[in-house]
Amino acid sequence: MNAGPLHGIKVVVHAKGVAAAYAGRLLATLGASVRLVEPEGGSALRREAPFLPGSEVSATSAYLTAGMACVTGDPRDHLNGADIFIDDTPPGERAALGLDEAAIAAAHPDLIHVSALPFGSFGPKAGWKGEEINVLHACGEGYLLPNGLTTELFPDRPPVKIHGHFTEMQGGTAAALGALSALWARPTCGGQYVDVSSQDAGLAVGAFAIQRLGDGSVEHRVERSFRFGGVIECADGFVELLTLEQRQWTGLVDLLGNPKWAQDPDLADSVARSRRGPEINRHIREWAKTRRVDDVVREGQARSVPVARYYTPGEVLADRHEASRGLFQKVPVPGAGELDMLVSPFHFDGAPLVLTEGPAA
Repeated sequence: MNAGPLHGIKVVVHAKGVAAAYAGRLLATLGASVRLVEPEGGSALRREAPFLPGSEVSATSAYLTAGMACVTGDPRDHLNGADIFIDDTPPGERAALGLDEAAIAAAHPDLIHVSALPFGSFGPKAGWKGEEINVLHACGEGYLLPNGLTTELFPDRPPVKIHGHFTEMQGGTAAALGALSALWARPTCGGQYVDVSSQDAGLAVGAFAIQRLGDGSVEHRVERSFRFGGVIECADGFVELLTLEQRQWTGLVDLLGNPKWAQDPDLADSVARSRRGPEINRHIREWAKTRRVDDVVREGQARSVPVARYYTPGEVLADRHEASRGLFQKVPVPGAGELDMLVSPFHFDGAPLVLTEGPAA
């Protein structure tokens, strides 16, 4: 079994929240030896719903702790010989626990110390607490999502939070990347302190909206979408369609049967197509509602149109593409049995990664 690119790297994680735990999960999946330090009785993540069917096992905790070894006690007792320490203790509580930046650097000068908090550990919001819904709105994504077909189908409904821990996992990704960057520079720089804000990481997701703000345009979930395409309803399901290049537009017109409306010379220009996006979408949706998903996908991809089936979660697990890429792996989950679990959102060196073990009991 492939040991992973971080084999031999030792990581200690002290996490109450998702961001720090997810950073450790990513490093564990890359082959690092990761030890999660929990309080007696376990982390609060273990008590977070939803729970796996027929069990009291938190689905969130099971996913985040896969590949880690879980221990209890003082995290400082596990730092000798560690390469990376990831912590989400609030700044105001760190000194009393001996977990502040200065104390950790003095005791372990070569350690990469990563702080993963909702609003970072410095600045006017460093002391703020924040759950996913707070961070989601603080970074602007709550203002921009959900959009597209959801908003069009249910225009009178209030906005809903995206499922799960979207922005906290963005913070965890930034924390993992920050840890690896500091680790890469350690031979020259020695140990470093890495301060990560999930709010900042979430802001990076909405970079296009920020760019538009510079142009004087404030985006909102109702207007935020590609001008045509997106999620399209067919006779037996949904597809997602996006055409950005001229050749893709040409292929789409051919897929639609070269209709008269698409021959308008004005539509040869991408800017004009953007202006007339709602009109184009009306034509696409009228056409798609009488077609089967498999036919649209097969014929569209043959014409270089970026279109694919919009899968339900169950269809994702059963799909041959995901299986061939090794995205999911059977993992034993104590108290819940053997389950399919997403291993990693990326490949390394052209090959899928593996989970060496399931979540700790």
